[in-house]
Amino acid sequence: MTEYAVTNPATGEVLATYPTATDAEVEAALAAADGAFRSFGRTSAPAERAALLKRVAELHRERRDELAAIIVREMGKPLAAAEGEVDFAADITEYYADNIDKITGDTPIELLGEGSAVIRRAPLGVLLGIMPWNFPYYQVARFAAPNIAVGNTILLKHAPQCPESAAAIAQMYLDAGFPEGAYVDVRLTNEQSATVIADPRVQGVSVTGSERAGAAVAEIAGRNLKKVALELGGSDPFILLSTDDLDGAVQMAVEARLDNNGQSCNAAKRFIVAEDLYDPFVEKFTEAMADAKVGDPFAEDTVLGPLSSLAAAERLAEQVDRAVAQGATVVTGGVRDGAYYPGTVITGVTPEMDAYREEFFGPVGMVFKVSGEKEAVEVANGTSFGLGSYVFTTDPAQAERIADKIDAGMVYVNIVLADSPELPFGGVKRSGTGREMGLLAADEFVNKKLIRVAG
Repeated sequence: MTEYAVTNPATGEVLATYPTATDAEVEAALAAADGAFRSFGRTSAPAERAALLKRVAELHRERRDELAAIIVREMGKPLAAAEGEVDFAADITEYYADNIDKITGDTPIELLGEGSAVIRRAPLGVLLGIMPWNFPYYQVARFAAPNIAVGNTILLKHAPQCPESAAAIAQMYLDAGFPEGAYVDVRLTNEQSATVIADPRVQGVSVTGSERAGAAVAEIAGRNLKKVALELGGSDPFILLSTDDLDGAVQMAVEARLDNNGQSCNAAKRFIVAEDLYDPFVEKFTEAMADAKVGDPFAEDTVLGPLSSLAAAERLAEQVDRAVAQGATVVTGGVRDGAYYPGTVITGVTPEMDAYREEFFGPVGMVFKVSGEKEAVEVANGTSFGLGSYVFTTDPAQAERIADKIDAGMVYVNIVLADSPELPFGGVKRSGTGREMGLLAADEFVNKKLIRVAG
């Protein structure tokens, strides 16, 4: 897909189309970003960048209603969730403004001999961000804010279905007072993206998206010796071994599965339940998933809007149908209506089925019965993904053991939907490399320069 267009997934109506950049426009974007790095990124004081980032955060809040409405139209997110995303993007941006001294200050090294030594963080230069459609503001904030804070400049290629949110972000950076070129929105084709990555003015690339997209970009970056950060797919386990409140655990399971219409990389997708809790969990989980209201994403009581596109809903339906053909059971849901897909529960998935290894990017939860802790960990680790994970148990020692054994970048114990600006986000295995958010994000694309002084 190379044409940038706003297609309302709730109606299928194409609301607006936008041309991809010409080669001349791509060159102008590269020149602007490189110029801004040399004239601003490398020379501005951290406090100056912090003040401008603070203003970007304020503009998110001031324009909240407008920004939220844009992404409801672009990708079908329910309005309340869209408003929450704008708020979170503002919080993330503000976090890096507030912590500018921590992420730009020198780190002293305790020497074995005389003299002194520090690690000084210096920006690398122009970075390319390739961002997805599922969180049009949040994903950009967690890439752009820490890197602009340290002095890098940004070229941002957003998803082709998000041209208006992409333009709105770029406008906020300009309106906040950043110079032309500090943050540049550019509607690239895939071929142009490859050219940009290879350009010597570009020092790194960050991708959030599919395994296929991440592998393609990493290959190009590797050929050109460019740093790359990847946040890719996930099929996060939700392990339930014991609870004093099954209703509460079920409610959190539903929230963790249905957030963002089920289209979150780190959503709980595989529910791994101890055999003594399995039957009541499936009963309650099924009832709650079936009750999730599907409807107009602008309506206040809507839980599930449409998926991001008709094609996305068709892909999800094909996966579910294939799981059934291979022997799985749909307990509730499983019937597509245009781009809408209801809360769906699947049981009976075995390692021989495609569904055991796939990511269901939509409101579909698979439930597995396990005999105990050992089998729970084996099932949790039985995919090529390793993004997030959730552990529910009344035994703190058990939670600690499982957290150590799970192959994932993140483990949340007895809590869901707890992402926060200060917490690093990222995975292992085929879920990617590197970290976003938290102080670690600001270390991804910097020169950690050693300065050693004689005694």
